[in-house]
Amino acid sequence: MPHRHRHHRAVGAAVAATAALLVAGLSGSASAGTAPAGSAPTAAETLRTDAAPPALLKAMQRDLGLDRRQAERRLVNEAEAGATAGRLRAALGGDFAGAWVRGAESGTLTVATTDAGDVAAIEARGAEAKVVRHSLADLDAAKARLDTAADGLNTADAPVWYVDTRTNTVVVEAIRPAAARSLLTAAGVDGSLAHVKNRTERPRTFYDLRGGEAYYINNSSRCSIGFPITKGTQQGFATAGHCGRAGSSTTGANRVAQGTFQGSIFPGRDMAWVATNSSWTATPYVLGAGGQNVRVTGSTASPVGASVCRSGSTTGWHCGTVTQLNTSVTYQEGTISPVTRTTVCAEPGDSGGSFISGSQAQGVTSGGSGDCRTGGETFFQPINALLQNYGLTLKTTGGDDGGGDDGGEEPGGTWAAGTVYQPGDTVTYGGATFRCLQGHQAYAGWEPPNVPALWQRV
Repeated sequence: MPHRHRHHRAVGAAVAATAALLVAGLSGSASAGTAPAGSAPTAAETLRTDAAPPALLKAMQRDLGLDRRQAERRLVNEAEAGATAGRLRAALGGDFAGAWVRGAESGTLTVATTDAGDVAAIEARGAEAKVVRHSLADLDAAKARLDTAADGLNTADAPVWYVDTRTNTVVVEAIRPAAARSLLTAAGVDGSLAHVKNRTERPRTFYDLRGGEAYYINNSSRCSIGFPITKGTQQGFATAGHCGRAGSSTTGANRVAQGTFQGSIFPGRDMAWVATNSSWTATPYVLGAGGQNVRVTGSTASPVGASVCRSGSTTGWHCGTVTQLNTSVTYQEGTISPVTRTTVCAEPGDSGGSFISGSQAQGVTSGGSGDCRTGGETFFQPINALLQNYGLTLKTTGGDDGGGDDGGEEPGGTWAAGTVYQPGDTVTYGGATFRCLQGHQAYAGWEPPNVPALWQRV
């Protein structure tokens, strides 16, 4: 068909135009830190995988069964895989059906497509290709219909649903299969798109200025700080919405007056932020093992299969992997969507705490099932959506992020520091147009020409 032929030529042109910016396949990405002088920075350099502190690497070793070298290589490979997947997503367009990494060191990236004609272009990037029936857009649309249908149903017995790119289906996990079937029928989701899985536990919220530190709400319940932020000159932190309502007061782990919830959404989403008083200063750190500081250098979202670690005031540091991105989960209080599902354990009191991959902020702990003695799963509210919703700026160790709303626009361009960009967004900068490859919040130093892992010139 003529449309397909034009599409394949476009994919091939995109591969050729950007080949010089990419590491030749994932097998070479572990040496990404040694780019020739004057060349464009690698994804690993952009995302500062070298900033991962010993405490985070040790937690990855403990929870993922790695040695230190494997943990370091995994972070590098995941950074490179995210950039490669972003470029392929842009090149494949409507054929794109998702991407994920696998292997102890995340050494294999798989990219799914609905068109067998895309296989050569995918393999040219060093990734494995998988030809599937449904595009990611189709799966996301089906999942959106489930979200809409859930508003009028009791989904306590079908509490989790998500897009599973690895099986090319929308999965509904149910305690009673009939509840899953009711949800699918109400949503009008075709059986070829859906898969029902059994589960035995109902997720719950983990109720009971460094990320991961404890704070108390109205001198009663305890949660954990997600990530320190700024909003203009106001300092504070991001956390989970179920931890407190707007107007609720907070005290720190030391029981000293701390701040007030300014905004809170739960259910629907699980996001909130607290403005702190002048006694508290936002820092670009998450609390690591042994009280060590884990640096936060950005908020680039990690792909399915990537490693992720969590800091919380009950159980401290624990690591696992990202299993699904676009997930809906039903708690007793209602349904939350979209959240990211992980294999990381958590317990009451860890709610609101930090999820981080390497030095990239991922989200704030929402809820889950199980515990850190027998294992479990945890869902987190993605941080970029939270930042965007409230107009917050993540506190990082890179760039000038103290002001949030004053992160100005390049003369003659639309790119602006402090803005949250999603894959596919386009901006102009210095007279050129760029397309966003990976979701992130921009800050000074991450201008599009400087970070080919995040932006592609079009």
